[in-house]
Amino acid sequence: MDHANPRKSELGASLEAGPGADAWLWRDWVTALFLFLGTSAVVVWQNTRLAVIWDLSYVLENSYRISVGDIPYRDFVLPYAPLTFLTQAALIKLTGRVFFHHVLYCASVGGLATVLSWRIVFNSLRGKIEPARPVAFLLSAPLVVLGIYCIYPHPFYDCDCTFTILVGIFFLQQLERKGFGRIPAFFVGAILVIPVFVKQNTGLAFLASVLLALAVLIVLGVWRGQSALGYAWVMAGAAAGIASAILVIHFTSGLANYSLWTIQFAASRRLPPFRDLIAVFRNELLPWWIASLVAGGLLSWFNRWGSRALSFLSCSLMLTPFAWTSIYLLIDNDSSERAERLLDLWPFLLIVSFVFAVATVRRRANIAMVLPFILIGTIQGAFLSQQLWGSTYALWPFFIILLADSIEALALRLKDLHPREMVMAASVLAISMTLAGGFYIWSHERLDYAKLSEGEIVRSTLPELAGLSVRGPWIPQFEELVRYTDREIPREDGLLMIPGEDLFYYTTGRHPRFPVLMFDRTINPYSPDEIVNLARAREINWLVVKRDLQFVIDPVEDKDRLLDLLRQDFTQVESLDNYDIYKRKSSGGGEGDRNINHQDNRVPAPGQSR
Repeated sequence: MDHANPRKSELGASLEAGPGADAWLWRDWVTALFLFLGTSAVVVWQNTRLAVIWDLSYVLENSYRISVGDIPYRDFVLPYAPLTFLTQAALIKLTGRVFFHHVLYCASVGGLATVLSWRIVFNSLRGKIEPARPVAFLLSAPLVVLGIYCIYPHPFYDCDCTFTILVGIFFLQQLERKGFGRIPAFFVGAILVIPVFVKQNTGLAFLASVLLALAVLIVLGVWRGQSALGYAWVMAGAAAGIASAILVIHFTSGLANYSLWTIQFAASRRLPPFRDLIAVFRNELLPWWIASLVAGGLLSWFNRWGSRALSFLSCSLMLTPFAWTSIYLLIDNDSSERAERLLDLWPFLLIVSFVFAVATVRRRANIAMVLPFILIGTIQGAFLSQQLWGSTYALWPFFIILLADSIEALALRLKDLHPREMVMAASVLAISMTLAGGFYIWSHERLDYAKLSEGEIVRSTLPELAGLSVRGPWIPQFEELVRYTDREIPREDGLLMIPGEDLFYYTTGRHPRFPVLMFDRTINPYSPDEIVNLARAREINWLVVKRDLQFVIDPVEDKDRLLDLLRQDFTQVESLDNYDIYKRKSSGGGEGDRNINHQDNRVPAPGQSR
């Protein structure tokens, strides 16, 4: 704040919080348009130069399956929450099977998420630091390259979950500004439940953190003799949202099925050990960065005479961890090391933001007081899936909001920060993170589990895959498979694709019969013997084996044994460029399968294959 003119600061704060505080100025519309279009353009650009076939196929193949009437959890295995798949299934039903429609979805949602993040940051800063608008814009600018769909540019539940959480946080802020009316509070509470049904671990962590924070605010309100009914209505709305979701699941997929696949099976295959969760904080640079921040803060605190040299040194010390991410680009050409330096900011910010949030808890009120704790709890929940390296690609909006919160807390503690210094510091942060983030997405280091740098970029010629661009031979090889199956395999015949890396059913419009479409440990619950029995029971007459994968590591467990067992029932009839085609030796199933009711498509649990 400009402490040289406290009356001006108080007036600015009162104006920001006044009746017209939510009215957008023309520069707000320009800022929102720039952030939306910039982020959307990066998402579209990413789709023109890369595609991760495995993850893309998993989402769209299962979404297509839903679009043709199959019920997840009941008719086929889905160890993830349903809303991303239902959203893509609705898009397929409305606009047809065209890949570019999903690109537009990602670009639009990614752009909206960046705009929401900017608005949340601005809501947090206005009336508390000056000037709030340029600082909020500068802090949000890196999301143009680090937005939820910029790093991984295809439809995915991590990205959608972050988007729904941002919506919930934004509405919480708006609800507080408008006085927590009962009906709006109730509906906001219901909205807060949505992330749970987009991605389990992140959504549950968010909802639990919000409900705990609201419970604390209710206790504080009662203790201070203030009304806490608004928070109670939010919690009532959340309870109603959970109850409604449970009823829908019960009457569609069945609660037992949903619990089996999204909780029991998912936790058994994906939950990491505790030592992996705390490994993020074992970073040799972390103590030095914290020491640099503390030293800079102390210099600023004791700079009572307003020395510009000391102010510059103080600011430089506090910004060192962030500046290092871009300085390191000049030191090392290794894309993995560059990515590590950017990701190293996460444990640093989590520690700093927690300390600042605790230190300033008495100076803040209501949602602003609990928001950093909600975000920290949500981020830790997100780390349950793939820890720091794998999980953060869709979490950068949370990073930016926590960063803004820490800057606000720092401004509360330090008395000599001039508005010009705030803008300069925010500019350094924006430039450093944008540069480091730009190199991060250019190198697609986060996606190093797929072969994305080999060969020339090839664009699909199939109408269903319009807009799909992949570097390497994968598209021509897959299109050869599509032409072969269209010519040689009747559409009503059942197929088994091993490992299931391609958009086969989405592209061909065939109806899958097998309860699993991809054979990865985190997706496939069945042993080789169970797979063979299910193939017989579901009258699978064709087997397609992909020899070379875009996925760096073959994900199929016990693959040799599985193929040996399947070859007892199938004989090879064709060998394409990258696919071996097998046909069942006889039309009948095994002796033990003759009494199977083939109309029963319910997915069997592991160990209970029909």
